[in-house]
Amino acid sequence: MQQWSEIRRRVLVEKVSKRQILRETGMHWRTLEKILLHSQPPEHCGGKGREKPKIGPYLEQIRQIIGADKQVPKKQRHTAKRIFERLRKEGYTGGCTQVKVAVREIRRRNREVFVPLTHRAGEAQVDFGFALVNVAGCLRKLPFFVMTLPYSGAIFVQVFERISTEVYWEAHRRAFEFFDGVPWRITYDNDRALVAKILGAHQRELTQGFLQLQSHYLFDTHFCQVRRANEKGIVESMVKYCRLNFLVPVPQVRDLVELNARLQTQCVEERKRRLRGKAASKEVLFPEDQAAFLPLPAAAFDACRKASTTASSLSLVRFDLNDYSVPVRYAHHPVVVKGYVDRVEICHKDRRIASHSRLWSKEGVSFEPIHYLALLERKPGALDHARPLEGWRLPDCFDVLRRRLEDEQEGAGTREYIRVLRLLEKHSLPSLTRAVTKGLRAGALSRDAIAQFLIPQEDWRQKTFRLDGREHLRHVHVAQTDVSNYRQLLVEGGVQ
Repeated sequence: MQQWSEIRRRVLVEKVSKRQILRETGMHWRTLEKILLHSQPPEHCGGKGREKPKIGPYLEQIRQIIGADKQVPKKQRHTAKRIFERLRKEGYTGGCTQVKVAVREIRRRNREVFVPLTHRAGEAQVDFGFALVNVAGCLRKLPFFVMTLPYSGAIFVQVFERISTEVYWEAHRRAFEFFDGVPWRITYDNDRALVAKILGAHQRELTQGFLQLQSHYLFDTHFCQVRRANEKGIVESMVKYCRLNFLVPVPQVRDLVELNARLQTQCVEERKRRLRGKAASKEVLFPEDQAAFLPLPAAAFDACRKASTTASSLSLVRFDLNDYSVPVRYAHHPVVVKGYVDRVEICHKDRRIASHSRLWSKEGVSFEPIHYLALLERKPGALDHARPLEGWRLPDCFDVLRRRLEDEQEGAGTREYIRVLRLLEKHSLPSLTRAVTKGLRAGALSRDAIAQFLIPQEDWRQKTFRLDGREHLRHVHVAQTDVSNYRQLLVEGGVQ
């Protein structure tokens, strides 16, 4: 550009002859005419492309191959090298470079172009991502739930054991409570936990589980077209953002409760950020989202999956490929299992009979030793070989109690020891431990004797009897006792 400007100034201002400029620069006279005609180099406009005698006849075939590849997985599509090998078998005599150039140009022209979308207040988008988490020393790849509000940019993130119906329920419940409202419209992909059947571009037959969630919170839904994740592009990018900013480095936590509490705090702090193109920070725009929300229902959503089954002869109930124990008196009885993300509750009629921490593995068993004590009382010989009692660690005083009972009562001592353990059905382990310790000191080793130490010792002297709430006793008159009457009885009975 400097030479261009200098030549124009010398010819047009200083009146230097064109012939002298040509002698000094050695350029073609047509180039000089172009410089004098234009104040700056004109943009290059490519002319008609050259003929391609070798690759030209095969361009249409290359387009067909690339078009057909859209119907197969990305990892099984043609590479330029593979297309070159196919064309060579059909008579192509050119080189591989021409094929690579043609493939690159066809794919560039076929790239999809998207329309920028506007997002209204109160809308949300949902997606799951995966990240590594070190939980109690074990490195695991776990899914994390992300709900974002595109209008304000506010987000909510939680990590779960796996993706399932009850996880979707619990994640939505936590998100709605975190945002203090329900978005009026939520965009999803076509996860099988939500969609039972795809009927059209945006028509879906929803699963019963998702319909229960929607019926409780009354939000509207929008499902992306198949393989059109750009329709929820905001949450797609937020999944990557949360992984890189919230889960790097790999979190080291005791359990998911600790990790999710940390993530919730980070979601609140993240609202101070202002997104590019937004007029204000997230925390300023967030109230506008809340103003468009639906109100939270008066009753909380019970985010559990229910299943009816029957307890087996081993007093086990199967749910989601794992077994959970119930008290032996409910063996062979019909029960209802409630599966939450953190626990499993088992009910018989209207009563909860057992509760366990949720197992997310397969073919696992969760035993509660107390459930089997009633059966062991009838079969004391199985005490040392009972699988539900494996790994059950009791304080040392219980071992002492068992040895002393078995020494004093011989065969009946084991059964008496189990009867003592059955006190755990109504009392906590710390309370029973204190009672057993007192019993050992006092030499009171039987079940009934130890049970006496579990009765609350109340100081009646500190209690005052009141008539409040006992109006029917106000009319009862109790005469004052005359102690001299007892003296007269003693004299008449011959007692001095």
